Amino acid sequence: MTTLSLISRNCGSQGGNSDRAIESGLETRIHKDFFAGGLLIGSVRRLNGVWLKNLGSPRIESRNRFHVVAKIRKGKKHDYPWPDDIDPNLSSGHLSYLSYFKPLKEKPKPVTLAFEKPLVDLEKKIVEVRRMADETGLDFSDQISSLESKYQQALKDLYAHLTPIQRLTIARHPNRPTVLDHILNITDKDKWVELHGDRAGYDDPAIVTGIGSIDGKSFMFIGHQKGRNTKENIERNFAMPTPHGYRKALRMMKYADHHGFPIITFIDTPGAFADLKSEELGQGEAIAQNLRTMFSLKVPIISVVTGEGGSGGALAIGCANKLFMLENSAFYVASPEACAAILWKSAQAAPKAAEKLRITAQEHYRLRIADGVIPEPLGGAHADPVWTSQQIKLAITQAMEELGKMDTEELIRHRMLKYRPIGGFQEGIPVDPERKRNMKLSDLNAAEAGDIESELEELKKKILEAEGPSEPITSQTIKKLEEDVDQEITNAFISMGLQEKLESLQLELSKTPDDPNNQTLNWALKEKVDRIMQEFDHNLARPGAYLGLKQKLEMLNMAHRLIEHKEKAEKLKAEINQKVPAEVKAKMEVLKEAQQKLSKGDPFDKDLVEEVEKAKNELKEVLKSANLEIIGMTKRNVPPPPPDLAENIAKVNEEIGKEIERAINVTGLNGKIEELKAEVAKGSSSETVEKLKAEIQEQITAVMDVTTLKEKFENLNVDLASHAGTADNGRL
Repeated sequence: MTTLSLISRNCGSQGGNSDRAIESGLETRIHKDFFAGGLLIGSVRRLNGVWLKNLGSPRIESRNRFHVVAKIRKGKKHDYPWPDDIDPNLSSGHLSYLSYFKPLKEKPKPVTLAFEKPLVDLEKKIVEVRRMADETGLDFSDQISSLESKYQQALKDLYAHLTPIQRLTIARHPNRPTVLDHILNITDKDKWVELHGDRAGYDDPAIVTGIGSIDGKSFMFIGHQKGRNTKENIERNFAMPTPHGYRKALRMMKYADHHGFPIITFIDTPGAFADLKSEELGQGEAIAQNLRTMFSLKVPIISVVTGEGGSGGALAIGCANKLFMLENSAFYVASPEACAAILWKSAQAAPKAAEKLRITAQEHYRLRIADGVIPEPLGGAHADPVWTSQQIKLAITQAMEELGKMDTEELIRHRMLKYRPIGGFQEGIPVDPERKRNMKLSDLNAAEAGDIESELEELKKKILEAEGPSEPITSQTIKKLEEDVDQEITNAFISMGLQEKLESLQLELSKTPDDPNNQTLNWALKEKVDRIMQEFDHNLARPGAYLGLKQKLEMLNMAHRLIEHKEKAEKLKAEINQKVPAEVKAKMEVLKEAQQKLSKGDPFDKDLVEEVEKAKNELKEVLKSANLEIIGMTKRNVPPPPPDLAENIAKVNEEIGKEIERAINVTGLNGKIEELKAEVAKGSSSETVEKLKAEIQEQITAVMDVTTLKEKFENLNVDLASHAGTADNGRL
C-alpha cells in the first residue's frame, strides 16, 4: 500500500513559541485515499519538499508554512499468477501461467502411518544389507531379494485387511496426490487451463476449476484442492471451501452446461469451512444452490472421490450421474472423530464410529451409492500417483461412453433415479405421511427405566423361587447378565480412551516374570492398575453417563446379594433342623393342626393352646442354642380370621378410612397428596417423598379422633388373641 509521510516543521526564522512547537517533527502517516481526486492534485505541487497551498483553510503566510515530505512506500505486487517478464517469443503455453500450481522444488518427505510401523523394520534391514554390499563389495543379492519378497508379502497382507479407520488415514495421507496432480496426469499436454473467480467476491483457492481435454474431448474440471505441504495447506485452507468457492463451482457448471462440456468433479475435503464469516456470507445457501442446480444440468456429470468427502461440503459438487471412489477413499456425513465425540463422549472411539458410519468405498458400492471402486497400488495412491491417475482416466472414459449415448432427458432422469432409491424409497409405493420419531437417550447403552425394573423384579422372583442357589435357570440368567456387563465395561473402556492403556498394561504383565519376590515391579504394576481404575470410576460416576452399564451393575450386585442371603438361609435352616429334637418337631405338627382349625373357625382346646405355647418356648431355646437371637415371631402364611371376626375387621377398617377422609377434608391436604403422587411418579429422591409423607401424616394425626379408633383397635386385637390363643397371632 502506498503511504505518505507528512513532517510538519517551521521554516520561518522568526517564529514565536507556538511556531517553534510545530518544529517537534510530528510525523503522520496518511492513507493514499485521503488525498483522492482534486484534493491531492490541488494540494501537492512537487514530489518532495512541496508547499501545502489550499486545504480548505486560510492561506498560511510564508513565515509559518508547513513543509511536507512525501515518501512513496513500495506496494504489494499484484496477485496475478503470470510474471511480468514473459518471453515475447513464446508460441504456446501462455495459459499455463493462469495456474498457481507448480511442481515442488523438493520431494515430499516419506510419512509412515501408525499401522505401517511393522514394515519399518523390514525396510531398515533392506537398507542395511544394501549398505553392507556397497561397503564390502560382496554379493548380497539373494538376501536382498528374500527381504524384498518378505516386505512385499507383508505389505500385501497388511493392505488386504484394512479397517475403516485405517483406510481413512490413507485418504488423509499428506503425500497423497491432489486433485490438480490427477488433472495434469489425465489431461492432454498443454490442454489444461485453470479458471478463477466467482464474479461476486474473490477467488477461493480451496476449489479449483478449469477446462481440459482427454483424448481430444473437452471437459470442465472442478475439485477440492489440498496442499502438498504446510504452506500450501494454509493457502488452500486445507481444502475447506467458503461460499465463494461453491459459487465459483456453480458459475463454471453453468458455463459448461451452456457450452456442452461434460463435467468431472473431484472430491477431497473434510467439509465446508464453517467459520462465522462463511455463515454470514451464506454457506448453507451456496451449497443448496449447487445441489439444486446440479440435478437440472443437461450435460453428463462424473464425480470421483479421491480422498475424503465430508458432509455437504463434498456433496455440493457430488450430485452426479456416476460416482466413483478410489479404493482407500472415504465418504461420510460426519467425521468419525466428531461422531465419536457426540455419541461416546470421546474422540478415542473414532475406530468404532468409522465402522458404524460405513464410510469406505466398498460399503458405498455395496449400498449402491458409489457406481464403482477405482483400484489403488499397494501402499496407497501416493505410492504410484501416475498409475492411480490412469485408473481414474479409464473409469471416466468408460463412464462417458455410457453417458454419451443418452439424450438430455435421459441424463436428467438417470441422475434423479441414482439418488431416488437411497434410503429405501421405491417408485410407485406411497410414503407414510406420518413422521415416526424414535427419541433415544444421549447415551447409547442406556436402557428404558421400565424395562430395567421389570427385569430386576423377574430376576428377584427367579432367585427367590429357585429350589437352590445353583439352580440351572438362575445360573444361566446370571451368567448372561455377567457377559452383558463385561461387554458394556469393554465398550466403556474404549469410549473413555482407556483401551490402549489397558492393552499396554496387559502386554507388560505378559512380559513380567512370575517372581513373587520382585515387590518393586509388582507395586509399580499395581499402581498403574489403580490409576486406570480410578479414571474409569471417575468417568463412570458422571451424571447421566453410561446409564445402561450402571443399571446392569446394580442388577448383578443385587443378584449376588440375594444368592448369598439364600445360601446363608439354606445353611442356617439345615443347622436348625439338625438341632431341633424330634419331640419339638412333633409339637410343631400340633401347632400346624391348630392353625388349620383356626382357619376353619373351630373352637380351640385350652390344653392344645398350652401345648402350643410350650412348643414355642422349646423352639426358642433351640434357636438360642444355635447362637441365634430371637427378635420376634411371625407366621409365613397367616390363616384367615374366623367368620365372626371378619365383619368386625371390615367395620373397623371402614371407620378408619372414613376418619382419615374426614381429616383430609378438614386440613385441606388434597393438594399435598396430589403433590406426593406427582413426586413418586417422577421418581424423586426418597428424602423428598418421605418429607411429604411425614407432613401429611402429622397433619392427619392432629385432627383425627385417635382415642376412639385406638380403643376399637385394641378390642379387636383382644378378640383375635382370645381365639388364636396368643397375642402375637392376632396382629392385623
